[in-house]
Amino acid sequence: MAYDIYQEEILEHYKNPHNKGSIEHPDLFGHGNNPVCGDDISIYVKISDGKISAVSFDGRGCAISQASVSMLTDKLKGMSLEEARKMDIDGVKEMLHIPLSAVRLKCATLGLKVFQEAAGETR
Repeated sequence: MAYDIYQEEILEHYKNPHNKGSIEHPDLFGHGNNPVCGDDISIYVKISDGKISAVSFDGRGCAISQASVSMLTDKLKGMSLEEARKMDIDGVKEMLHIPLSAVRLKCATLGLKVFQEAAGETR
């Protein structure tokens, strides 16, 4: 199946998440949850010279939510805050490369939603 490699990447990010943990004295902080699935995510962001110099997350949840936020934090590092605020649902779908039901889409985009709220941008 064509999605196997992407499913493996999602499982790898779930089992060994990147950027997991908190950052002391973040410039931006956000927290959110998805009560349907039990996902719970906090995002910590440091800004330096208008760019995201460090970003991490903490929380728990299903494989899709945790892998998605792990991948998102990788993508956000080094972006300007302005550019990062423009991230949208399509960007998350593109990162994951798998079809998502409406319920799974909420799991996959929770990290983005939390980041956007922390950055003062919601879509």
